[in-house]
Amino acid sequence: MYQKTTLTNGLRLVTSTMPHARSVSIGFFIGVGSRYELPPVAGVSHVIEHMCFKGTERRPLPSQISGAIEGVGGMLNAGTDKELTVYWCKVAQPHFLIAVDVLVDMLLNSRFDPGELEKERQVIIEEIRMTKDSPAQEVSLLIDELLWPDHPLGVDTAGTLETVGGLGRAQILDYMRTGYLPSNTVVAIAGSVDHENALDVLQQAVGSWTGPVTRPAYVTYNEGKNPRLKIETRETEQAHLCLALPGYSLSDPRRFVLDLLNVVLGEGMSSRLFTEIRENRGLAYNIYSYIDHFLDCGALTVAAGVEPRNLNVAVTAVMEQLARLKADLVDGAELAKAKELSKGRVLLRMEDSRNVSGWVGGQEVLTGKVITVDDAIAIIDRISAEELRAVARELFTTDRLRLAVVGPLSKDEPLTDLLKV
Repeated sequence: MYQKTTLTNGLRLVTSTMPHARSVSIGFFIGVGSRYELPPVAGVSHVIEHMCFKGTERRPLPSQISGAIEGVGGMLNAGTDKELTVYWCKVAQPHFLIAVDVLVDMLLNSRFDPGELEKERQVIIEEIRMTKDSPAQEVSLLIDELLWPDHPLGVDTAGTLETVGGLGRAQILDYMRTGYLPSNTVVAIAGSVDHENALDVLQQAVGSWTGPVTRPAYVTYNEGKNPRLKIETRETEQAHLCLALPGYSLSDPRRFVLDLLNVVLGEGMSSRLFTEIRENRGLAYNIYSYIDHFLDCGALTVAAGVEPRNLNVAVTAVMEQLARLKADLVDGAELAKAKELSKGRVLLRMEDSRNVSGWVGGQEVLTGKVITVDDAIAIIDRISAEELRAVARELFTTDRLRLAVVGPLSKDEPLTDLLKV
């Protein structure tokens, strides 16, 4: 599935050779994200990600960076999450060296030109405003505030208008120096590439990159008596809701059971939530659930948009589905379907070199080890209906339920009374 080598400077290279592929995907996974930020600099990881596209000494114009990859038919992008930042590129195999050169140039030689910083600051402020203007996105930020109050995990990855507006160039570069370290970086390469060849290329490109063999610290999260309800009143056509419960961390083996339970509950058009809420009751166009696993905590979240007058009915219907999973064993046919859906989605993703790079790189930078696809499928196959019910009974409790709503309703709406399972 993969090979791994740690360079003398601490940088880890993980490769997965795909003999049938004609492409190569390269990802630089940096073990730093928004949860590592103190409140005054919230959003700084995201600002750095943007600024790495704004010019280097060799490629002073942003168009020269993007053009170097697009000019050979490739794709170049990046993303900032709560616990990692990734810069990735996918190109046809003959352009592998160009892709590595551009990514390394961006990460090690970006200029952070003051003029470009001011322009990009405004771009990010508009990105934050765009999120605020979307009720479906805004409610997902509100549920994070309820799940992780007064903690970096509960803050928008992009930061706030105030923090982004106040970040100085020196603050940004200081933060980058503490997190963008070879010892805190994993390079994951997948596709038509040989490990030894990739290692030679990386040795030349980043072998001289130096930095302390340390990793940035983050504020741990300890669950407490959190607020259970957050309502933002807006004149919208729908009431957008997120209903969530704390879940499991990346290191908890029960996370695989919760992932499968989530499939039964709300993944796909044959899930229980979609079948009951949309197909049987006609309450929502779309309803689904999703899982977050972080280094020391996690969550399960249900999301939907409904007619405001149907909000209470919809929340009650979700409660009924949670209660069913606590009370009854999932039958054999439904369990088999959920397992096949889970395994099939994983296997289909592994046909794309970028997804393979993400599979190995994300795991390595966050946990220091990689579970292979075959191992993951074996874990899924071993999960029993009894394990699903045990996890539901542990997690689906009234005192842990959180509800966020954006829509045309009063902030005094007594929705907490509905949060019973």
